[in-house]
Amino acid sequence: MKRNKQIDVKRALALASVFNFLCSCSKGCLLPFLTLYLRQLGLTPVMTGVVMGAKHLISLAWSPVASLLSKHYNKRRVVIKGSLVCSAAVALVLLLIPTTDVHTRSSSCNTTNLSSGSAPSLDNLLTSSIVPVTSTPPKHPVSHPGVTFPAKTIADTKSASVMTSTTSRNQRENVSVGVDHSLREPGISSSVGPRVSGSSAPAVRRRRSDVKSASEEPQREKTTEEQSRFDFLGNLKVMDPQHQLFFLILIIVSVWESVSAPLEWTADDGLYEYLDFADASDRYTAIGPWGLLGAACGAGGAGLLVSQLSCLIAGWIPRSAAHFFCYAGFAALALPVACYLPLYLNKKRDRVNGLLKALQLVRGSPRALLCAITTLLVGAAGSAVDNFLLWQMQDHGSNELHMGSSLALALLSQAAFPLLAGRVSKLLRPGRVLAVGAAALGLQCLYYSFLWGPWAVLPVQMLSCFSGGALWWAVNVQCEDVATPEAERSVRRVFSALSLHLGSSLGSLGGGFVVQRFGLAWLFRAVAAGLMLWCVCLMLLQWKAPHQRRINYSRLLAANASEASDSESEQERDWLDKAMETDRSNNNYGRRINH
Repeated sequence: MKRNKQIDVKRALALASVFNFLCSCSKGCLLPFLTLYLRQLGLTPVMTGVVMGAKHLISLAWSPVASLLSKHYNKRRVVIKGSLVCSAAVALVLLLIPTTDVHTRSSSCNTTNLSSGSAPSLDNLLTSSIVPVTSTPPKHPVSHPGVTFPAKTIADTKSASVMTSTTSRNQRENVSVGVDHSLREPGISSSVGPRVSGSSAPAVRRRRSDVKSASEEPQREKTTEEQSRFDFLGNLKVMDPQHQLFFLILIIVSVWESVSAPLEWTADDGLYEYLDFADASDRYTAIGPWGLLGAACGAGGAGLLVSQLSCLIAGWIPRSAAHFFCYAGFAALALPVACYLPLYLNKKRDRVNGLLKALQLVRGSPRALLCAITTLLVGAAGSAVDNFLLWQMQDHGSNELHMGSSLALALLSQAAFPLLAGRVSKLLRPGRVLAVGAAALGLQCLYYSFLWGPWAVLPVQMLSCFSGGALWWAVNVQCEDVATPEAERSVRRVFSALSLHLGSSLGSLGGGFVVQRFGLAWLFRAVAAGLMLWCVCLMLLQWKAPHQRRINYSRLLAANASEASDSESEQERDWLDKAMETDRSNNNYGRRINH
């Protein structure tokens, strides 16, 4: 068969665009609001940063490995379907986790009332089964930046137990001292037994038994503690409910990322090889804007939907669970499209060698190294914005409608940059555009630290056109300057995936500690100062770095192909002339025989 009858490029691009739109819409419904949900459950900023950092690290390490394994065993479609189903199922498991008694501030719904409903909290469950409930009056709550801790914490429980043990130890010492002094009285001599009267002898025996029981009590307590170490409930006594909740969420999020990470790389590799087989790989970039549009629709639509719901759905489900239901719903819609998604397996293309070659190309170019460092810092700053911007907005009275609208506006602004790319490229070089994009992100972070109302964040979201769209446009230009025709996509993966996810993991971990120690406002100010300082250093380093001449490999190959075709055409003409002369001679010889 002919290749044009086997492959329909327009149909392949349409299916890939729909699939990318649905998957991005599914992620946009939940992932931007995930840290807000973790805050409602009762996690501290450090715990939230650790959870998100582990999520990015798993994606960094597992995505290329899963893509390579799915290609090796020719199971790409199975991996895509399984990733959609399993990610939706594991995400819904997070809804089964009860909240703790760590209450957070909310502008529209009082989350403190959610844990007092029919759904029991994790602290109440563990306290009723492990720690005996006392009737001591509660203390005043201890406030913390962004989080209000409960009145009765584990520190109070530990201090109470220490005071109780100290009191009992003092009582035992007083008893032993009293008995010792009574035994040393003149009327009760320990050396002369017969001098003890009959009435005082039972008292002495009673005191001696008390001393013996008091000396055996610490041994019994020690034996009980050793047995509790091997008991599951004894281990739960050591850890407070908030840390139990943290480890439980960390495990679930790790499993969730493990099943959802292979989706993007596996689908992209299969589609790219399909278009490459049809000699239409240059049209692969047309799918990218649909991902941004889908994420914008998911974030804005989910925010609008949740803001219109009541605080409790069906009387006991918090309305934040709608984010998870929307995530699972769009994943289910993408499943039928995945059945018809065009995929192709090119066994000759080696992904591991491509990534290693891309790393060598980036390391050998000074400007490419500067671009990689910039993407690393932008990833770290972007993780701080993604993780804690909604916390900052919530503290200033914003609800899900304000949050979803701001996220959608930022994504739409980023998707609109290709309309301005031509004019920007005439005014600034790609290196300057890279610095402008990082500076725009720094200005956004500085603005976030001075929010004053629910809608105050909207104007600065327009700068995402430069902090997101312009920056990655400059990164793509740098990839074209550095990469060879075979390694261009691998170099882009190094910048967008490896550097970005590594920076996001580091930014999540560091951002959580900064928020815990100094607060949300100082986090954004520190990120802004760091980005501005790097922009100045970047301009100086680019000025000193040698400028490599850009080589258009596609034109070079086209020129070589044209020269080869010219030489081949001349040879074909010579051969054709000889063949025509031979044919003429044969025809003349045949005519002579007939005559």
